[in-house]
Amino acid sequence: MRPNPGLPLTQHRRVACCFRDQSLFQIFQISLTSLGRLKNDANMQVSNVLRQLTLSLSLRCLSFDFVGTSLDESSEEFGTVQALECLVRLASVRRSLFMDDPARSQFLAHLMAGTKEILQTGQGLADHDNYHEFCRLLGRFKVNYQLSELLNIEIYGDWIRLVAQFTTKSLQSWQWASSSVYYLLGLWSRLVTSVPYLKGDTPSLLDETVPKITEGFINSRFNSVQAGFPDDLSENPLDNVELLQDQLECFPYLCRFQYESSSLYMIKIMEPVLQAYMERARSPVPGDVSELPVIEGQLAWMVHIIAAILKIRQTIGCSMESQELIDAELAARVLQLINITDSGLHSQRYAEISKQRLDRAIITFLQNFRKSYVGDQAMHSSKQLYSRLSDLLGLNDHLVLLNVIVGKIATNLKCYTESEEVIEHTLSLFLELASGYMTGKLLLKLDTVKFIIGHHTRENFPFLEEYRCSCSRMTFYYTLGYLIFMEESPVKFKSSMEPLLQVMVRLESTPDAAFRTDAVKYAFIGLMRDLRGIAMATNSRRTYGLLFDWLYPSHMPLLLKAISHWSDVPEVTTPLLKFMAEFVLNKAQRLTFDSSSPNGILLFREISKLIVAYGSRILSLPNSTDMYANKYKGIWISLTILSRGECMLHSHACAFLECEVGGTGIGKPCLEELLDTSVG
Repeated sequence: MRPNPGLPLTQHRRVACCFRDQSLFQIFQISLTSLGRLKNDANMQVSNVLRQLTLSLSLRCLSFDFVGTSLDESSEEFGTVQALECLVRLASVRRSLFMDDPARSQFLAHLMAGTKEILQTGQGLADHDNYHEFCRLLGRFKVNYQLSELLNIEIYGDWIRLVAQFTTKSLQSWQWASSSVYYLLGLWSRLVTSVPYLKGDTPSLLDETVPKITEGFINSRFNSVQAGFPDDLSENPLDNVELLQDQLECFPYLCRFQYESSSLYMIKIMEPVLQAYMERARSPVPGDVSELPVIEGQLAWMVHIIAAILKIRQTIGCSMESQELIDAELAARVLQLINITDSGLHSQRYAEISKQRLDRAIITFLQNFRKSYVGDQAMHSSKQLYSRLSDLLGLNDHLVLLNVIVGKIATNLKCYTESEEVIEHTLSLFLELASGYMTGKLLLKLDTVKFIIGHHTRENFPFLEEYRCSCSRMTFYYTLGYLIFMEESPVKFKSSMEPLLQVMVRLESTPDAAFRTDAVKYAFIGLMRDLRGIAMATNSRRTYGLLFDWLYPSHMPLLLKAISHWSDVPEVTTPLLKFMAEFVLNKAQRLTFDSSSPNGILLFREISKLIVAYGSRILSLPNSTDMYANKYKGIWISLTILSRGECMLHSHACAFLECEVGGTGIGKPCLEELLDTSVG
């Protein structure tokens, strides 16, 4: 029902409730009566049109929103799809609408009988929209009904077997049913998680059906990786992140339902592929060009599946200790794979998309494994897992395992120069590790991390030189800042900033005549992103003071020089202004100077110079087609800088006045330029 914009919400709700109570049921009865009469109508051409309209009316009745909170969505589907949509809504009817439990059970029996008939005949399921809506209908059964209620229906045994067969066939038709499998897996995951709460002796038959579905899912993912599969992001399931997450969200519960048998099956099919991949690493020549991408695709699927399983930790059917041992068996295969991917022939294939997919899967595994077994909450609760990993791979504690993870992070950052997705995914993992209190402290003990902190140059990490990866630089230096500021040592801070200092000195020594070159442009853009990342990591007065003293006064003229030469290039001015906006942000009271310190005034003075220089130049530029990127965005960031500068005015109440009375002449021009740029 469309709300009347002239009525308040309470009045609209009153009208809607009145319509629901007095007319809605009668209208719904009319639609059902009309459907019954049209069922045997001889005039097919007329009855088809009426049937579509009647189904649309029924669907609108069942979708009625008397509260007025849902969007008014007009469906363009007709016929069978609308009938199935009606059934989906009927399957969602809440318990309170039934007189008693027998009436509700009878209603459930009708739904199960109807879906059973569709499963047996397959009528209408050749249409993709019907198929998808039918999967949604099946998914609603466990959302609205308990497993015990399903078991009490006489036809449950036949129904659950048919649903299992339908699910298995859907998994095999992965291209046809890729968007529909989510609802089926959701049904099965809810069924298996209900088993521990099931009372009575009636068999659920899940022990019989779930293993087949588990194996069917794994086999279907393997079959989806075929030789010659086009590397098209719109077609390869491994590149569809949302679909991948949806499918793998529910599947781990099925695996853990009978975890021992599921894990043995996964190891059984993974071992030969892992062995083949290892042999290809030792081979001096590439061999069959089409074979290696298939192997990497299959391994990527297995790694994603294992990562999803390790993400959740629940006990269904076996103890937590037993699950830890099985987790260790599966994790050992992936950890073993890490060494293989970066050795021999594979160390020359970082530009291959199939290898990038595999490395993204490995990073996903490491993220999930860290959350379950390496994070601050899991430091002392995973003895069984580390005992087994020690037997299999010699990884006997958190520090040794962290060294493996950081080694993979460093390898990715060194070897991937063009894959933005792998770099971003890797840096996300690095940031998660650094931001954890315990894991961050442990990282500082590792030689690999010490090397990264002291040698973050383009020679060691080529992705820093790629402009397409420039946005990732901020995350990289944000992570480094986390690690650098953990010790709050001025000496270590200065030594860590040495690579950035060399860049600044080189830019400062560049003459004005050569400052408008691409080399200077990209170097300065990268520097601003780097410094912004470092500034984001300062969360205390002490750490902020280290960065402030390093930057002011020696290097502030470089910012003014850049804004003067590149004011007409948003690629340069936007990173510069964003850095300054971060630099003056008073989060966690980091920007609170001593009452006797002039730093607040000095910083405001530098801000004023930048804004005056930028505003006075940007106003003279001609208007372009993209006004937001070329003018409005810079003006917006400038206003943000000034608003955040209020912290300095509050901390040093006389700062603004001193800028004027002291003869600097900065405060007034700053406001004038901001007003001019805002109005202009």
